[in-house]
Amino acid sequence: MIRKTPIKLIFSCLSVLAYSSTCSTTTSHSSSAVKERAGIKGFFIFGSSLVDNGNNNYLQNSIAKADYLPYGIDFPLGPTGRFTNGKNVVDLLGDHLKLPSLIPVFTDPSTKGSKIVHGVNYASASSGILDDTGSLAGQVINLNQQIRNFEKVTLPELEAQVGCTSGVVLPNYLFIVGTGGNDYSFNYFLSKSNSNVSLQAFTANLTAALSQQLKKLYNLGARKFVLMSVNPIGCSPMAMAMVIMTNRRCVQGLNRAAHLFNTYLKSLIDASKPLMPGSTFVYVNSYKIIREIIKNPSSKGFKDTSRPCCEVASLSEGGNGVLCKRGGKACAERSSHVFFDGLHPTEAVNIQIASKAYESDLKTEVYPTNIKSLAKSFVSN
Repeated sequence: MIRKTPIKLIFSCLSVLAYSSTCSTTTSHSSSAVKERAGIKGFFIFGSSLVDNGNNNYLQNSIAKADYLPYGIDFPLGPTGRFTNGKNVVDLLGDHLKLPSLIPVFTDPSTKGSKIVHGVNYASASSGILDDTGSLAGQVINLNQQIRNFEKVTLPELEAQVGCTSGVVLPNYLFIVGTGGNDYSFNYFLSKSNSNVSLQAFTANLTAALSQQLKKLYNLGARKFVLMSVNPIGCSPMAMAMVIMTNRRCVQGLNRAAHLFNTYLKSLIDASKPLMPGSTFVYVNSYKIIREIIKNPSSKGFKDTSRPCCEVASLSEGGNGVLCKRGGKACAERSSHVFFDGLHPTEAVNIQIASKAYESDLKTEVYPTNIKSLAKSFVSN
């Protein structure tokens, strides 16, 4: 449950919120920018590499890092730990919502004080919903630990910074969760302990765990959620390199797992509403968005749908089939490639996902509404 707080403090916070839509932060912005941001203060981001802004950079024993070229070759700050050539989806959503800055990562020692008032990114590459997912990559931060970091470290400091209790201020933030793919790629399909567990049973257990994790965030004060689907992992260069292919089609077993998880995830939204009063969800079907690009690439300006843009060390070369070679080459036409490395999309694909997440009217792409509409609810609240 949300922690009980003194009545006077709650009414004090509410009066300040009603006056200026901020508590006591000293950061100032033009009135038009604040209005355009529609009351959204920032993001709290949880998940794995698709939304990781560089947390693993600070984990000494992790091999799942992207803090070197050619990662970040098109990013203004260069290599930062983002697993793409430029911006990832959460960066681009921040642009759509006109957030004043990039979201800092939790593990960076400088992420404290005024730096946290627009949110914090807790996502960790190779991590998953289950605690043991990602062990092959050494040290990672699983989703349960990410939520504990948010609760135990960030929340008390955020309350001190903004002068409000978490139950009052957190509804002004989006909670973005993008995870699940690694639980299949690097857990279910690799672990011998899952050999007697059906895909249906594993997925039911996985989404049940995620449901409890979302309820934990809700009980801490979160109200606005953006849930990212699992991408078509069977279409990644990594997956396709692991099997003998004659016609370069996607690996259907992996895609079936992703599709099943996404079906459960979308259903979770409807099931959670009565259990989490006052909550609002947006489900972003990045699986469908990427599959549509792969099926009809030229319509979106893409040419290469199956090969990585950067040089990737294969398993036979001592690599993992996922990460770019350190200091290796990257293709010249990055905007025409779907995949930057063996698993992660290029910025061009991230632009497509973020744009549709923000303003698509198709319920097959966003459900039950888009993020733009969700942002407007901040004003009415």
